Amino acid sequence: MNRTIWIVLGVVALVIFWGIGARNSMATGEQDVKASWANVESAYQRRADLIPNLVKTVQGVANFEKSTLTAVIEARASATQMKLDAKDLSPENMQKYQAAQSSLGGALSRLMVVAENYPQLKATENFSELQSQLEGTENRIKEERDRFNDTVKAYNSSIVTFPNNLIASFSGFAVKGFFQSNAGSDKAPDVNFEEKK
Repeated sequence: MNRTIWIVLGVVALVIFWGIGARNSMATGEQDVKASWANVESAYQRRADLIPNLVKTVQGVANFEKSTLTAVIEARASATQMKLDAKDLSPENMQKYQAAQSSLGGALSRLMVVAENYPQLKATENFSELQSQLEGTENRIKEERDRFNDTVKAYNSSIVTFPNNLIASFSGFAVKGFFQSNAGSDKAPDVNFEEKK
């Protein structure tokens, strides 16, 4: 009888220690997701910080298309207003955040295409430098998004597999959303470099 009690207590202790270890592992994974998210936000902030200088440079060119500049300014305002807390990275919230950032990326792309029609703008050192910095920033954003997705995959996998999912549900750990490709990104864009009349 005494031996049976010790065996039961041993099994209970093992289950408790396993549960504590699993919960701590999930908490560490969640912290990794938060740190990775902070890197994504930092990369997007770098892009947003470059835009005012780009707009000022472009505004100095006579007859530059105002609607294109307005679209960039409005998209930047929308993207910087969209804040997403690392605790709330649900798939739905990730889609909203991504939509705001994609709108800004699209406006910037249109600005760069329109800038091709202004040789005097392309020839300025400031514009060339800003264009180069934006290209580097876009690459950095992609790298950080990829790292974020890898971190989220590891975290999500740890909380949805059995028996970890039992601990996750009791401890409040929820699945985090991924960055996904934008709708229509599988089709090549139609770019037209016609000479400005």
